[in-house]
Amino acid sequence: MNNTGRTIILIFCVLFCIACKTNDEIRFAFVTDVHIGRDKCDEDLKNTVDDINSMKDVDFVVVTGDIANFGADEELQQAKSILDKLNKKWYILPGNHDTKWSESGCSSFKRIFGTEHFEFKYGKYHFIGCGSGPEMRMGPGMVPYSEVLWLDSVMAKTAGEPVIYLNHYPINETLANWYKIIDILKKGNTQAILCGHGHKNQLLNFEGIPGVMGRANVRGKDETGGYNLVTIKSDSIFFAERTPGVETHEIWNRISLKNPVADDESYPRPSYDINQKYPEVKELWSLQDSSDIVSGMAVTDSFCFYTNTRGEIVALNINSGNLLWKYQTAGKIFSTPAYSNKMLVTASTDGSVYCLEASSGKLIWKVVTSKPIVASPVIDEEVVYMGSSEGKMSALSLADGTLIWENTTLQGFIETQPLVDDIHIYFGTWGGYFYALNKVDGTIDWQWKSMKGQLYSPAACTPVSAHGKIFIVDPERYTTAFDAVSGKQIWRSNQYEGRESIGISEDKSLIYVKTMRDSVVALSTAANECKLEWAVNCEFGFELDPASAVEKEGVVFVPCDNGCIYALDRNSGQIIWIRKLSNALINPIYPLGNSQLLASTMDGEIIRLEYK
Repeated sequence: MNNTGRTIILIFCVLFCIACKTNDEIRFAFVTDVHIGRDKCDEDLKNTVDDINSMKDVDFVVVTGDIANFGADEELQQAKSILDKLNKKWYILPGNHDTKWSESGCSSFKRIFGTEHFEFKYGKYHFIGCGSGPEMRMGPGMVPYSEVLWLDSVMAKTAGEPVIYLNHYPINETLANWYKIIDILKKGNTQAILCGHGHKNQLLNFEGIPGVMGRANVRGKDETGGYNLVTIKSDSIFFAERTPGVETHEIWNRISLKNPVADDESYPRPSYDINQKYPEVKELWSLQDSSDIVSGMAVTDSFCFYTNTRGEIVALNINSGNLLWKYQTAGKIFSTPAYSNKMLVTASTDGSVYCLEASSGKLIWKVVTSKPIVASPVIDEEVVYMGSSEGKMSALSLADGTLIWENTTLQGFIETQPLVDDIHIYFGTWGGYFYALNKVDGTIDWQWKSMKGQLYSPAACTPVSAHGKIFIVDPERYTTAFDAVSGKQIWRSNQYEGRESIGISEDKSLIYVKTMRDSVVALSTAANECKLEWAVNCEFGFELDPASAVEKEGVVFVPCDNGCIYALDRNSGQIIWIRKLSNALINPIYPLGNSQLLASTMDGEIIRLEYK
């Protein structure tokens, strides 16, 4: 062989070595924000899967949340069928679109994909990822309590070896409990954090830990979607965007991996200083549950009843907070219990409606349905009205659970607690509808439909009534008044931009609408137009908590997703006091009278307060 031939072979070998990854390199596909159910997103995911399959140097794939656009079982199943075509190992975790609008109460993701988190080692690196919530309530993300415990346990086993952590959310204030996650990650050798949620490539920093947000797999205004190819080599991580079937773009980000060093910088944590301003508000007792609480309470003179995401129905002594009994179901519970005639009724994502003896927790009857239930019951005249994820509203006998009637013609699953009057049952669904059913036989007397789409359904709002009108707010940021009998729209206004939280005064002369930015407004129920009585700027910031304001003894209690309760004067709206209970969303508040109330937080605390 002549020198020219040897030179050509040598050049070819050098170029081949440059093109191929070395033995100590790791390369993986970083896919996020898939949104199956949105237009052409299934096609985008198929293109991504085909593209990854064509590359022999990709070791594995991570998919970091928002797999479905609406959290529907059908969307998750479709995503699974596409991802199953990958010829490489893949790992997946849920995002907020998979958990907030979940007809299964966040149970189908694990059933379909087999897990809600992952931990594996590749080369010398531990890859750890977990879910981010929020579960079933609009608000900031919040890593579920069970996931926090799991993360803490797996981090403890890494023994100082390098960790790359993945979540759907950035690990900052967009997560209610970001600081808990950061503190756990800092116990180990966390080298980088990868996330989605923002739909764009972005370099971030999480209290000294390098972070990277990946672009969404959805195409947006482009002709096709995309993802990131991530390469770890020579103690660096390189990120390059990939357009499926077209090209790998230039490296847009590099993270330098290094041994952990002591970080003496002080980073902000949630402040409770506001509580010092109002010393007249005192905690009588509190209880930290071992799970998240995503529902309201039922109360008697002796008992406080609540449910949790461990699937427990719990009874406490209302005076001391001591545990009286627990009843375990087979699924998470997002249903607020209802009490009547010494009986307690609620539902579980195991698909069952439960009626228990309130004093003992003994099962009286149980009705099994074909799908998980996330709705809350209401009891009226010895009848239990219960919505379900089957798109049904049922009337059951309180005495024994016997079916009186059911309506199976409704569009979309039911999340809320219905309103009942002498003639109708009123509620919204995640099919975009608001319904008024006849109490006698469950037939639809009237209905109203949102024109903006499923995500804007009036489904999480608990309606209120006064002066022959039904009032709702919806995610289109409108407040609407209907004639209770005919369903005729009396007025509809987006002047104050409420979303899902609406309450009513004790005398039913005012409705209280919590806006999405800082304010609470009181509107007249008697007027045939949107008439403002008062407004107050509470300065709570951007607000999404669907829990309603409630009035007792001239005080309006406003629960917010920043973990604060705002107490307002009923006549003027003036702030009387503020109490921060948590950094997590406040569930529906239960005023007890005599200047006391019960409240619970999404991260699992029950509190009894006294105020002056």
